Amino acid sequence: MSTTAPFKINPKLDLVLERVVDVPKELVWNAWTQEEHIAKWFVPRPWTVADCEIDLRPGGKFRTVMKSPEGEEHDSSGCYLEVVPNERLVWTSALAPGYRPILSGKEDMPFTATILFESVPGGTKYTAIAVHGTESAKLAHEEMGFVDGWGTCLDQLVACIKANEIR
Repeated sequence: MSTTAPFKINPKLDLVLERVVDVPKELVWNAWTQEEHIAKWFVPRPWTVADCEIDLRPGGKFRTVMKSPEGEEHDSSGCYLEVVPNERLVWTSALAPGYRPILSGKEDMPFTATILFESVPGGTKYTAIAVHGTESAKLAHEEMGFVDGWGTCLDQLVACIKANEIR
């Protein structure tokens, strides 16, 4: 299976973070797919993950509850669209588990995320792509700090692997 995006990147609508990290892709995959690991790295510190639910299958739930240092919680739930072990994860915040449309109206910036994992000499080529429906949603996600935030989380993920906290 190819580890390329299953669509053409549109710079007006999509955000991309691509890096090579010096850890094995199987451990990066484990970090993304096991509930006990998500809490260790998924949000930039000092935020934490208060709760996580993973039903790792197409149509299954991917949910996190992020908690600020002040105790404010942000509950985010979505639906896996594609799961290719050690190669690709695709999920969306626009659908609830079971592919049910989110009807609450509170999701102001729905996006679909694709995470690609590719073995390369010395580690893993890691690509995170956030696909948006509108330029304003992409801009809002970018202004929230997509590159810095997702990059910081990737650094935390790698540090956890190197500290043997993720196996």
